[in-house]
Amino acid sequence: MKPPAVTLSLSPHPQPGPSESKPQTTLPALHCLPTTDSHIMADAAPPPLPTPAATADPAPPPPPATTIFARIRLAAPADVPHIHKMIHQMAVFERLTYLCSATESSLSTTLFNHPPFTSFTVFLLETSPTPFSPSAAAASPAFDPFLRTLTIDLPVDDPEREVFRSSEGPLEDVAVAGFVLFFHNYSTFLAKPGFYVEDLFVRECYRRKGLGRMLLTAVARQAVRMGYGRVEWVVLDWNSNAIQFYEEMGAKVLRERRLCRLTGDELEAYGKIDF
Repeated sequence: MKPPAVTLSLSPHPQPGPSESKPQTTLPALHCLPTTDSHIMADAAPPPLPTPAATADPAPPPPPATTIFARIRLAAPADVPHIHKMIHQMAVFERLTYLCSATESSLSTTLFNHPPFTSFTVFLLETSPTPFSPSAAAASPAFDPFLRTLTIDLPVDDPEREVFRSSEGPLEDVAVAGFVLFFHNYSTFLAKPGFYVEDLFVRECYRRKGLGRMLLTAVARQAVRMGYGRVEWVVLDWNSNAIQFYEEMGAKVLRERRLCRLTGDELEAYGKIDF
């Protein structure tokens, strides 16, 4: 049996006679017969496909760790150009360039007139991507080079590597990264000598990698080796990162002390007083 179809039904009208006017045309009525569900389903649009769930991109793997090799050795006269550049960078960092009048010549004539640890002593910090040989630096009877291997998160990008290429040893990839300058003082309370650290500096691209701690450790080990009682230094009160670093090392920050200094014209004036 055929399914019912939609049909159009027209109502008949009589033909008009000669004396009759033409009747007004009426629109036929439209009758819709019922349809089946099968016709509705056949004519309907298919449902949309499900949208796949969005997936987050996988996190990139962490960068591989980098190994650098560090060495602390006694500075020599040939290192003065590097020491002078770092002193200037330190003055810029501390906002004290107006006080910095040191030159390579004045450093050369004052720093190396006495054996190490009897007057001013400078430890130089160097780094290399390859291991140091224990005999790469000229050994001193008073101090053996201090070697460490460090693992850091990212490689060091040193824009001044050529400027700070080390003058010591045959390795061409050794760069000077920092220094520490110290000399003797004396504690009457302990009745022992000690070391006073005048300057400790690590170049910016090498900071926060444990190298500053390494420099201080080298000074402290030498003090213990020589039977000294203290290692002391000062820190700028606005340098909160350095203060926290020193306190975490176990150093006591003596906030009740104030540094007093006579220099320049004031010092000259006292030198001319006749008692």
